[in-house]
Amino acid sequence: MSFRFKILIPLPSTDFDPTESAVPWQILTERNFDVFFSTPDGKPGQADERMLVGKGLGIWKPILMAHKNARVAYQKMINDTRFLNPIPYRDLTPEEFSGVILPGGHAPGMKEYLESNSLQEFVGAFFSTGKPLGAICHGVVLAARSKQPDTGLSILHGKKTTALLKSQELAAWNLTRFWLGDYYRTYPQTVEDEVKSALKDPGDFFFGPKPIFRDNHKKLKRGHVVVDGNYVSARWPGDAYSFTNSFANLF
Repeated sequence: MSFRFKILIPLPSTDFDPTESAVPWQILTERNFDVFFSTPDGKPGQADERMLVGKGLGIWKPILMAHKNARVAYQKMINDTRFLNPIPYRDLTPEEFSGVILPGGHAPGMKEYLESNSLQEFVGAFFSTGKPLGAICHGVVLAARSKQPDTGLSILHGKKTTALLKSQELAAWNLTRFWLGDYYRTYPQTVEDEVKSALKDPGDFFFGPKPIFRDNHKKLKRGHVVVDGNYVSARWPGDAYSFTNSFANLF
């Protein structure tokens, strides 16, 4: 099989969202993209277990955990040769890849991914090439923290974007904080507020329709995606299918 494009999906060692990683992997591999992974130390990552099994989510389990199609895709993804042999962050070079997707996740293990200087430098350098970059949920935080090599400004400065909405983040936190604490609050500042602070104009942040229903391969219109040139963004796992299709359509 000959592949058309090489796509990179960076991940932390643990706690990434299974839907936002596995759905893009599945769609892109089905469309004959060659998907690679990267982790801090070059060892296979592990998704947020709570999102896979629903432990501790109480009555909100059917709403908050990953849906069945995403869980099935995740089980396939973790047996993929590329997933089992990820590239260490330090070895990434922008020239090697045709596109990059930045998944999200909210549990504490995400911080090594969101705060990695080497990964931020790679994302900034990659974005400056003009090749497609996609970011979803907390992945938009990584994009916002990545700088343009020539100006030092965020790569999102001057771009239109969306990300996990403050209303979504606080709702999940309020529903579970009495027994899960700050599990749904990665940082004291919400994703929406941090992303807006990196933009040229806060009006460049787009909320989209109320995120009530998740999209799927048959109902793409349920998802909300913002496309601005080579950059694609989305809000939450419920946008994953429309997000990945929009990203793939840039090639």
